[in-house]
Amino acid sequence: MKYRSAIAIISALTIASASCTRDIEPVDYVNPYIGNISHLLVPTFPTVQLPNSLLRVYPERADYTSEYLNGLPVIVTNHREKSAFKISVSNQDIDVPVVQLSYDNEQLTPYSFREVLSDGAIDARYALSHQSAMYEFSSEKPVNISLTSLNGQVGADADGVWGEQTVAGTTKVFVYLQTQQKPVKCALMSDRQVVLGFAETKVNVRYGVSFISVDQAKANLDRELHDYDIDALEKAGRELWNKTLSRIKVSGGTEDQKTVFYTSYYRTFERPVCMSEDGRYWSAFDGSVHEDGGVPFYTDDWIWDTYRAAHPLRVLMDRDIEESILASFLRMAEQMGNGWMPTFPEVSGDSRRMNSNHTIATFADAIAKGLDVDVDAACQASYKALREKTLAPWSGMPASGIDSFFWEKGYIPALKEGEVETDPAVHSFEKRQPVAVSLGTAYDSWCMARIAEAAGDDSLAVYFDDRSQNYRKLFNHETLFFHPKDSDGNFIEGIDYDFPGGLGAREYYDENNAWVYRWDVQHDIPGLIDLMGGDENFCKELDRMFAKPLGRGKYSFYAKLPDHTGNVGQFSMANEPSLHVPYLYDYAGAPWKTQKRIRQMLSTWFRNDLMGVPGDEDGGGLTSFVVFSSLGFYPVTPGKAEYAIGSPLFTDASISLTNGNTFRVVANGASETNKYIKSMKLNGKPLTKPFISHDDIMAGGTLELQMTDRPVL
Repeated sequence: MKYRSAIAIISALTIASASCTRDIEPVDYVNPYIGNISHLLVPTFPTVQLPNSLLRVYPERADYTSEYLNGLPVIVTNHREKSAFKISVSNQDIDVPVVQLSYDNEQLTPYSFREVLSDGAIDARYALSHQSAMYEFSSEKPVNISLTSLNGQVGADADGVWGEQTVAGTTKVFVYLQTQQKPVKCALMSDRQVVLGFAETKVNVRYGVSFISVDQAKANLDRELHDYDIDALEKAGRELWNKTLSRIKVSGGTEDQKTVFYTSYYRTFERPVCMSEDGRYWSAFDGSVHEDGGVPFYTDDWIWDTYRAAHPLRVLMDRDIEESILASFLRMAEQMGNGWMPTFPEVSGDSRRMNSNHTIATFADAIAKGLDVDVDAACQASYKALREKTLAPWSGMPASGIDSFFWEKGYIPALKEGEVETDPAVHSFEKRQPVAVSLGTAYDSWCMARIAEAAGDDSLAVYFDDRSQNYRKLFNHETLFFHPKDSDGNFIEGIDYDFPGGLGAREYYDENNAWVYRWDVQHDIPGLIDLMGGDENFCKELDRMFAKPLGRGKYSFYAKLPDHTGNVGQFSMANEPSLHVPYLYDYAGAPWKTQKRIRQMLSTWFRNDLMGVPGDEDGGGLTSFVVFSSLGFYPVTPGKAEYAIGSPLFTDASISLTNGNTFRVVANGASETNKYIKSMKLNGKPLTKPFISHDDIMAGGTLELQMTDRPVL
């Protein structure tokens, strides 16, 4: 293509430029273009945002290959959505709602971007703060700009231009925009578009955003931006990102490995976003504005994706923020009126997507690791989520017939071939997902038991500990797979574990085939090993998964299982239920196989290129796995204060923990070939098992590994 010819290597160019003028800093390694072309579904967009801030944008296009920008962004509300408002810029009269802009020589960082627009006619710069931002437009001809609301209205007053837009339901977003140069024309093209014309060839724009009101958007602008100095704003954004990313410092490894690592770390700050504005926040959970009482309110968190690694990473690195996020979940449960813990909280409310109630796991993990949470409120909201809301995927309905069956029999019944769905809580497209829901709820029950223990309710803990063993109800001892059963307790016949029923295997599993859900027992790995016949056979079956071909052409396989990408055999590196699987060898006496697999996955599927993310990244869902795995350990079971050890990429990693201590991972001799651990020491004392406790990490100190190029059996 004629544009962006050097973008694929922009990270390398940025690093090279930085090395000529200063030491390379962590922010210099971030390459937001990684993953901008998707393998099948949604690309990883190059987000510009300050860490966990309300305001985030990206140049709006389908993916990296798109020829035009759909105007310029103002604010992306919920994750992966389009900008709520559009700014258009042109040297001509603007007579369309949104100008399609050709673009070239794009330069994008976590805190800014630059574009050459309209075949070289206009240079555009952008930099942002938490709830406000600036554009600068330069041209050889006078510039016109417009602000468009896609579902609302715009207007103007003596000081600037305002807009509002409905996001969903009762949730609205507001903007207030000012220009340094006085427009010679201000025209309402419609109630959704205002056009400003200028005599100047350089126009500076600043704006504030809010979910409360136009007045609050202006107040946010006035609080954060006091001039039109875009250079200073860009510098401040760079400094904040560098301070944030510098909490982890690595040495050794390749430049590409550092780029993937710091880019992955940057991705984990994309969600959730802080909604507090001057001590108040809009909540879609009751349609009201609230005082935050000094505890910021966070939302937009797809917890099915993020409970596994993104939340545990924040527990280590950002305890205060994680505590505020958990407090936000409890506020949501109260504000919704039903007391149910949220599952997919967004700016526009809880969309209840995916399956299970894994917010419970975030609380179990926080409690196990000593965070300050309201245990009693967490216990109540978790219980209500499990017992009062239906377990049917993608549903916010009350408990129904399949729920009564589940709590009596211990599994979600699958429909036989040709059997018509009669439960009104079941989504027509998402189906029952009986194996996925049964296994997920067994884990949630275990997490519920841990919360009940902490709350001092021993009888409730015993009840849910017993239910956590329900995963055994669907285990087929003949095939050693989790197998759907009908309501009579019989295994459904004719199941193809490679290619199970329905689009996305939703009739029985969810987004992944039976090979992935075979290992979905995070809370009782010893029990799963026992079901599979012991350590040796457990490892043998893991090996078989990684070696087994898809069994059909990629076109056929991915047409049915589009989320099941990033394959190594039947294993999918692209979907979150797989993240813990390479670490399972640690539990069965073969840690060298975990070490081999982790390096294989990192080098194969997470790369410094445009397709360097194997599936839907989901705002930290996959990249938090990369952060942990690159450092050399991973939280296999959120709710247990323990990490499994893998194979560090770097010879030295220094982690500045949330409590002020520093934990180092020193991997002597680590390299592409030296991926196996020969010996381990924790603070100078031999470590004989491939696990380390949360307390050991938080106390600070050093995990020292001697690396070698041969497995240590």
